[in-house]
Order: sequence, then structure tokens, then C-alpha cells
Amino acid sequence: MTVTALGRDFRLLWSAAVSSRFGDALRTPALALLAATVSRDPRIIAAITVAGQLPPLLFGLLGGVYADRRDRRRTMALVDGVRAAVVAALAVAVALQRASVPLLLVAAFLLAALGTLFDSASFALLPALVPPDALARANGRLQAGSAVAGGFLGAPAAGVLFAVAPAVPFALDAVTFAAAALLVLALSPAPVAPAAARPRARRESVWSEIVEGLRWLRAHRTLWRITLLAAASNLAISGIIAVQVLYALDVLRVPPAGYGLFAAAAIVGGVAGALGSGRLGAWLGTLPALRVVLAAQTVALTGFALARHPVPGAIGLAVFAAGTVVWNSLGASYGQRHVPTGLLGRVGAAQRMVGLLTAPLGAVLAGLVAAAYGTAPVAGAAAATFALVTV
Repeated sequence: MTVTALGRDFRLLWSAAVSSRFGDALRTPALALLAATVSRDPRIIAAITVAGQLPPLLFGLLGGVYADRRDRRRTMALVDGVRAAVVAALAVAVALQRASVPLLLVAAFLLAALGTLFDSASFALLPALVPPDALARANGRLQAGSAVAGGFLGAPAAGVLFAVAPAVPFALDAVTFAAAALLVLALSPAPVAPAAARPRARRESVWSEIVEGLRWLRAHRTLWRITLLAAASNLAISGIIAVQVLYALDVLRVPPAGYGLFAAAAIVGGVAGALGSGRLGAWLGTLPALRVVLAAQTVALTGFALARHPVPGAIGLAVFAAGTVVWNSLGASYGQRHVPTGLLGRVGAAQRMVGLLTAPLGAVLAGLVAAAYGTAPVAGAAAATFALVTV
């Protein structure tokens, strides 16, 4: 089988994505640590977390419209440039000991809102950079690079750098955003999307364009089914994540000192899944591969729910994480191949919106069940959910 080269533009996009992810992995835990130094009120800490979670729900569809209206390469560069300025200003405020709760709330909200626009433009730009038969492999490479940069490099370094000086992680994050912006600007100019090519006076309203994207997604039977299955899966995934640390400590008997190693199993599995997703899709075909992935995740999650020792629990978690990354890579590549270029931003944003709606519900349900019956039933319920999704 001949492997299609991904090319120079993909290497630039990959480098930009990895750079940004490394910076994100530095900033996210540093922001949590900074919030804890500013206030010990749990409500304040929760509010800062929520401020970073709301923008995708509030502005996701608007970001899709903008990604279809504007040059996606320039949009991504502009967003990363603005994010670099925002994080640099935050770093200065931290260095001067001027960080406050309102500042952290605004920074978390603004960065998440800008990230929503970046994600829509990035998703829509990739099909213009690589051939259709290489999309699954390209998505896998992006996820693998992001997992390594974030899980193995950025996250472990964040606490150390924050201990050296609280402003350092934010200053480095600003540098990574600036580097990513320059890398994106070096991409070859992509063809203008049909929505962007229309004269301003002839464009439909923002709401009309949002509805157009939603209607197209709803009318495409396979892509709509993939979207709904992803939303149902996210319900279970969010529940597992919400209680993972308690489940590991109480049920699997993971020593507290070994929890970091246990959690790393998910990162290892994710990287393996990302690197193998393209080959699996080419071997089985995208839709058959998605069915196999769901079945494998059901088996892995069932093993995780039945395990009572750290080793089989970690293996189940790693296989499950690998399946999640393969599903995301193949699902994204399927949409990128079948959605018209002028609708890619809006349809991709709509898919992410539907998927995000179930995540908070899964976390809340997991918390309620764990409080009433312990964490073990949460894993069993998640495995049952995946079994229903597979069927």
C-alpha cells in the first residue's frame, strides 16, 4: 500500500498545533494553581473553571460561521496572536502581583472563546492541506503530537515552572502562541471557501448560516448518527473522568504516589491510538473501523469496571483511551471528506456543540451516583452505555 505524503503545509500545521498544546498544558494547571493562591473559596475556583467551559457552548456555532466566512489560515494566525497578547498580559500581571479574581475570570473566558474560533478554522482548513486518503492519518498525527506535548511534556513541567516563578508558565504559553501564529502564516494560501467568496451584501444573516449548517448535518444520515453516537459516548467518558481519581484510589487500590503513573496509561493509549488510526481506517474502511472501535471500547471499559487491581485497570483504561482517539480521528476525517468546503466550519462546530452538551450531564450524574452508591457503579454504567452505543 502506498502511503501518501502529508507535505510541508501539514508539517507546519502540526508544529503550530503541538506548540499551542504545549503552552496550553503549561497554562491550564498553572491557572488552577494561581486561582488557589488568589482565593481559597471553592466557589471562586469553580467559577474560573466554568468561565473556561462556557464559550464553546455560547459561541461554538458563531465560530463555525466565522471560519466559513474568512480566510481560515489568517483567522488561525490572528487568533493565536491575540491569545499570545492575552496570556502575555496575564504573565505581566502575575509578575507584578496584580492578579485578581476578575482578571482570571476574564482571561479564562476570553482564551476559551478564542480557542473555539481556532478549532473551527483548524478543522475546516485541514482538508485543503492534505489529500482525502491521508486525512485519518493526519488527524491521528495531530492528536498524537498534542498528547505527547501536553501529557508528557507540558503538564509535568507546569507545576515545576510555577514553583520557580508563577509568571513563567504564562510567559512561555505566550511564546508558544506567537510561534504557532508565525507557523500558520507560513502555510500556503488555501482556496477561499464559497461562503467567504460571496460579496458581503449577498451574504445571509449569521443565524441563517448557522441554520444552514445544522440542517445539512441533520440531513446527512451517517454523519448525524456519528454525531449522536459521539454525544452518547461523551456522556460515559465524562462520567468516568469525573470519578477517575476516586475510582483508582478506592476500587483499584492505586497508591496515591502511583496515581500519576496510572493516569499516564491513558496518555500512552491515546498516543498509540492516534498513530494507528490511519492504518486501521485504511484497512477496514472508516465506518467499519468505527464499529470495531466501539466494540473494543465496550470490552475495555467492561474490563475496567470489573478490575480490582491497578494493572488490569490501567490496561483497560489505556485501551479505552486508544479507542477514543481513534474514534475522534476517523470521525473527523469522515466529516472532512464528506462536508462541502463552504460548510466545514459550521458543520464541525455543530458536531462539537452536540457532543459538548452531554459532557456536563455525565459528570453531574457520575457525581450523584458516586455519592449515593460509590464509584464502582459509575464504571459499570459507563460500560453499559458503550454497549448500547455499539448496538
